[in-house]
Amino acid sequence: RGNAGGQHMHRIAFDKYHPGYFGKVGMRHFHYKKNPYHCPTVNIDKIWSMVGLEERKAFAKKTDGTVPLIDVTEFGFFKVIGKGKLPQQPIAVKAKLFSKQAEEKIKAAGGVCILRA
Repeated sequence: RGNAGGQHMHRIAFDKYHPGYFGKVGMRHFHYKKNPYHCPTVNIDKIWSMVGLEERKAFAKKTDGTVPLIDVTEFGFFKVIGKGKLPQQPIAVKAKLFSKQAEEKIKAAGGVCILRA
């Protein structure tokens, strides 16, 4: 019944149709806690959608040098990663972590990256 004989008389069928079914792979992690590894990410091409189009246009018209401050942790993200393109408009992004590419692209657009604990 079931998988009986998988290591004996049905070995050929298991090896042929289910390679790697028996055995172990990798290292064990005792008492794995998900919370320390929890790190939701957001791409830089989605950052302006957190502000909204009207507010973005309003900041584009300002000439006194004020830029929008976007705290991505308020939207449930911890890390900003560098996929996509940013418009050439300065922005201040606040996050726990930044990838190298994201930091380069934000600074190239005239913005600033602010780390928060």
